[in-house]
Amino acid sequence: MCMKKLLFLILISLVGCNTKPQINSLLIEGATLINPDLKTEIIEASYVYIEGQTIMSYGALTKKPANLIAEETINANGKYIMPGIIDGFATLNNQAYANAYLYKGITSIIEVDGYRRGPYFPNADPSPEIYRLEGVGEEPATDNELISKIDSIYNAGYRVLLMMYALTPIQTKMVYDYAKKKEMGTIGEMGMTTYKEGMDIGIDAFVHTTRYSLDVASREMANAVAHEPFSNDLNSPKWKYYTYLTQLKNGDSLLEAHAKNLAASNSFIMPTMSLSYLDLPDSKNPWLDPVASILDPKDINRPADKITGKHSIDSVEQAAYTNLITTETAVIEPAYYKAGAKYLSGSATDVWGTMPGISLQTELMLLHTKAGLSIAEVLAATTSNFNKAFGWKIGRIQPGFEADLLLLNKNPLEKLSNLTSVEKIFIDGKELVPSELLKKD
Repeated sequence: MCMKKLLFLILISLVGCNTKPQINSLLIEGATLINPDLKTEIIEASYVYIEGQTIMSYGALTKKPANLIAEETINANGKYIMPGIIDGFATLNNQAYANAYLYKGITSIIEVDGYRRGPYFPNADPSPEIYRLEGVGEEPATDNELISKIDSIYNAGYRVLLMMYALTPIQTKMVYDYAKKKEMGTIGEMGMTTYKEGMDIGIDAFVHTTRYSLDVASREMANAVAHEPFSNDLNSPKWKYYTYLTQLKNGDSLLEAHAKNLAASNSFIMPTMSLSYLDLPDSKNPWLDPVASILDPKDINRPADKITGKHSIDSVEQAAYTNLITTETAVIEPAYYKAGAKYLSGSATDVWGTMPGISLQTELMLLHTKAGLSIAEVLAATTSNFNKAFGWKIGRIQPGFEADLLLLNKNPLEKLSNLTSVEKIFIDGKELVPSELLKKD
């Protein structure tokens, strides 16, 4: 009996040799540390000390405590270390999606599933950190029905509430207050309630340029959109409103007034301009991106043609979409940015051809080259601003925050595309190698 037990223990130890043991403490030394914010923190030769899933301390390497010893130390001389980036509006349908996000440096997503985006895939491993979102108020409902639904989705693990078109101003305030009692994040995509009313209530963020610009239109037009918000018919209330947006010019008084309201509020905005990136004349084919090799077009809502990189739609519809995104990027978002609005990054994956990982990088590029954000402001929009908007301990290298980090070969502050020069990814302190993520099952 003792011999059998001994053989069993030997077998277990041999199996264990093929698996890297769990590291309980990690020290990353020598990299230039970047903490994006209104005033970006830069430490040229830094250390970051991690225990388990949490950042315990960081600072200049010369000031590292002498007694600080880790189970594993990574020499990161010549590299750059920063918080992992965040996609604030995206879906996770399968393992390939999870790998694509991670490969592009995305360590957290606000996960939006159902309808066009398909079901959530809960078993991804590895996976970004997930903050699940569900909506209330898409259709008219009583106060009791709204409270019951919030209870239900909260008990199911959702931590972000999307406050939608049919909510009246009084219901919006009630829903917001109830969500905050449960410490849920709040995002507005509204219609019957104005965005100014949402700002005054304190909603954390608003999503989609075309939606949070409804205050620029008349109340009659906004209410019509609220009753039919998703029609693709070019004669629908939504498209009549979109056509109105395309007629806006720089300096429009209603646009300027709304921009000032956004800037004066504590609410953040998430444009999701990447939704219509393919409709810009100078868009690039997303299927040429290396990470696209692990993605299946069948999984994506209205994917781009693999050859042309464009939608296969008729010329009238294409012209309508192109006019809309051109106005968004040339007139509307620049007005909000110049007024001082606060930004979050979100790709809207995978609606209208948006793709995991790829489309967030597109969104960041559009925030910089079209809306006008500086590179430092873009990096803050995809990291530390999420901490400010929702209070989650992500998006910063700071004691007590989650150990979700990127180790880069190039400085992202010098060139935004350097954000893709990822050498290592850390999720809750666990190291991932990007090249491994491109391997198909």
